[in-house]
Amino acid sequence: MFYTEICKLLNIKYPIIQGGMAWVATAELAAAVSNAGGLGIIGAGNAPGDVIRDEVKKAKSLTDKPFGVNIYFMSPYVEQVIDVVLKEKVPVVTTGAGNPGKYIPRLKEAGIKIIPVVSSVALARRLEKAGADALIAEGMECGGHIGELTTMALVPQVVDAVKIPVIAAGGIADSRGFVAALALGAKGIQMGTRFVCAKESIAHENFKKAIIKAKDRSTTVTGKAIGHPVRVLKNRLTIEFEALEKKQATIDELEALGKGRLRLAVIDGDIDNGSVMAGQISGLINEVKSAKEIIEDIVKEAEVLLQNLSKLK
Repeated sequence: MFYTEICKLLNIKYPIIQGGMAWVATAELAAAVSNAGGLGIIGAGNAPGDVIRDEVKKAKSLTDKPFGVNIYFMSPYVEQVIDVVLKEKVPVVTTGAGNPGKYIPRLKEAGIKIIPVVSSVALARRLEKAGADALIAEGMECGGHIGELTTMALVPQVVDAVKIPVIAAGGIADSRGFVAALALGAKGIQMGTRFVCAKESIAHENFKKAIIKAKDRSTTVTGKAIGHPVRVLKNRLTIEFEALEKKQATIDELEALGKGRLRLAVIDGDIDNGSVMAGQISGLINEVKSAKEIIEDIVKEAEVLLQNLSKLK
């Protein structure tokens, strides 16, 4: 029922993509999502090429389904990661925090599908012209680095502005968000925070529990002063960060405070002093499920939702 252009483009069963979250989006999670019929993504983050190569090889040993790698363009290892995805023939690349335009010809020549994350109509148009195969329109409700527009406002405008398929992201965690995204014109969805709380996610139990415990107003945005706003759960670190921002601390001071904090939360489980990147949808997540259960529940419940909507007059 939900076989869309994205399914055909990526050779997947369901138009559901897992976000490429640094430290969280490992081979284990990517393979589980792909095996469940979606598209799993390995998050390159700031990792060097050899680390991503190992993750790609591990994913290949865990699934025979398509999966992708998310390339973070603020990383100093972008060139290395590009080389890895080319040599390992990774079928799909998603990109974030920058313009992948100059790399698109090389990736397309290798038969790799390129799906950049965009937060504006202008960037969407530019990347369509550059040769992107599809776009992920991500609203500011998402966890991690954010733009200025909400998903509800951004997605239909991007859909109207381009001819390639659009995937909606930000603030989606269940069947209601899935159906709403399709109604906005998207051909699929990307979820990050929901998959943090998958059984196959290596995120520390404390990290998962923090998301499950979160309420509707549990997130805040830090990093505005340095031009890189990031949505995270409120904790001791965000209080320190906001205090420094109010004192008009230098960019170096703010960056120093944030260095290594994501790993501290995801891997070490320090949810007080670490950066707990999570979206506003955290308040809707109340249990840990397998990736297969997450995806199948969404699809099954979405079918019921559509049947109920069809009865409205």
